[in-house]
Amino acid sequence: MTEPTKKVATAAKPPRAGMGRPKGSLNKTTAILKDAILQAATDAGDGDMAAYLSQQARINPGPFLSLLGKVLPMQVVGDPDAPLHTVTRIELVAPDHDDSQD
Repeated sequence: MTEPTKKVATAAKPPRAGMGRPKGSLNKTTAILKDAILQAATDAGDGDMAAYLSQQARINPGPFLSLLGKVLPMQVVGDPDAPLHTVTRIELVAPDHDDSQD
């Protein structure tokens, strides 16, 4: 004789459970921190963030260039209707001779 199967009660899940944030959306904490950093840079430049960043570029060029590398786009996309053309030229140039030492 077979035993009757037991039903296990499971809690109902919300309809979007397990889907997470949409791709590319910021974590709430990340967005708040980003806003705070931008506000601090604006305050440090007396209301002008660009002035503060210009000052930092001169005082701390290494860290500034690192920051610049993080905010620049990773790929350069051109206009498909007006593509850029590049030319690479290799030239052999004779060294300059200083005749005054002869």
